[in-house]
Amino acid sequence: MIEISQLAKNFGEIAAVRGIDFTVRPGDVLGFLGPNGAGKSTTMKMIAGFVTPSAGSVRVCGHDVQQDPRGAQRLIGYLPEGAPAWEEMAVLGFLRFIGAVRGVHGAECTRRVEDVIERMGLGGVRRQRIETLSKGYKRRVGLAQALLHDPRVLILDEPTDGLDPNQKHQVRELIRGLSGDKIVVISTHILEEVHAVCNRAIVIAGGRIVADGTPQELEARSRYHRAVHLHFSDRGADSDAAEARAALAALEAVSEVEVQAGGRRLVVVARPGANPLGAVARLVHDRGWLVDELHVERGRLDEVFRDITREVA
Repeated sequence: MIEISQLAKNFGEIAAVRGIDFTVRPGDVLGFLGPNGAGKSTTMKMIAGFVTPSAGSVRVCGHDVQQDPRGAQRLIGYLPEGAPAWEEMAVLGFLRFIGAVRGVHGAECTRRVEDVIERMGLGGVRRQRIETLSKGYKRRVGLAQALLHDPRVLILDEPTDGLDPNQKHQVRELIRGLSGDKIVVISTHILEEVHAVCNRAIVIAGGRIVADGTPQELEARSRYHRAVHLHFSDRGADSDAAEARAALAALEAVSEVEVQAGGRRLVVVARPGANPLGAVARLVHDRGWLVDELHVERGRLDEVFRDITREVA
């Protein structure tokens, strides 16, 4: 596992990370979230052993990153921000070089290089110089080098940055497939990525952890958790939506009703701890309202993110 205890980093008078604690276990796909300047990348660099902490400790699968950096780094696949690489090297040569650095040689190196080239869809550019590649392909080369030695821990800083929707889907599927026996830590500002691949999320702001839980637990903190959306049919009477607004607002489980789309869409916001769906569905049925759409929200992670990071700021 990864064990982080009272981890802190100061750059002169600037406290980038302020004594954070958390543990990550095999099978966890941890989304590490926070606004710009929150300390995400600094924390990931300390886990990977590229930045020395000012205080605290990091242990990776039993290896203290400060006392035994090579022991820890052998187990880590790291994709830093920007995916730096030797631009003058071809993709194939670069990956072979990474294999040699990682102590993988001969037929085993060839097998692993071919495997990551196939996984990351790099076959068409395998002999191109890295400097000629698009940003998306460079990112995929960075992911390939992180996976080459089959690490137990993956530290990925913005892994889908610069990828098109198809490539993002491919990388997310890859991460989900790897998560069974590995620890995966993903720093991202793309909240949909948390839904797509993560089973846990930590939010950091001002160098401190301000939230830690599953994506569903964080969504439950949203005022729109269990909110019911109704879209009234254009075939119905204009009075239906107006009547519905008053009737829905009177329900015990409802805190307020928001009006959207010129009055045809209503968002029924639940009181904390209540679930208005059953009562709303009964009203729709009993009153005979013509509704084209009715669905329940899980909550809005972006709203929760803004609220908890704004409090720190």
